[in-house]
Amino acid sequence: MELKVKQLESLLQKTTVFFENTKREILEEKISAEKWSKKEILGHLIDSAINNIQRFTEIQYNEKPYKIRQYNPDELVKANNYQEKDIDELFQLWLQLNKQIVFIIKNQTPVTLEYPILLPDNEVKNLQFLMTDYVDHLEHHLNQILL
Repeated sequence: MELKVKQLESLLQKTTVFFENTKREILEEKISAEKWSKKEILGHLIDSAINNIQRFTEIQYNEKPYKIRQYNPDELVKANNYQEKDIDELFQLWLQLNKQIVFIIKNQTPVTLEYPILLPDNEVKNLQFLMTDYVDHLEHHLNQILL
């Protein structure tokens, strides 16, 4: 997990530089009503971080295998109306949530990383898979923002 932590920390640094140097209009631009703006993608990443902090934490004490509860990304972005939220506040929230995720990942042990999870398709994986998948998902969407 050490490599995933370094990857996540690097993504946080790279994204911080991007947000410090990018005009707000670029972050808020919507190419169509159906597509998310960069700001809304950041909102989606906030939702993802919130849901995954809950998962990473609850698996520590809940019955195993831990059942992953799905969420609807499009509906959460709409419900939270991220397009109308102050971008600096959104960015700070995203950054702090991900710093907490770094902290949580760093505090896992070989035993906790093996805690089983049950995916919605009934496939059984482990906490390490879930944490790795989170970082990869984050990187995928950050590439949409940073390009």
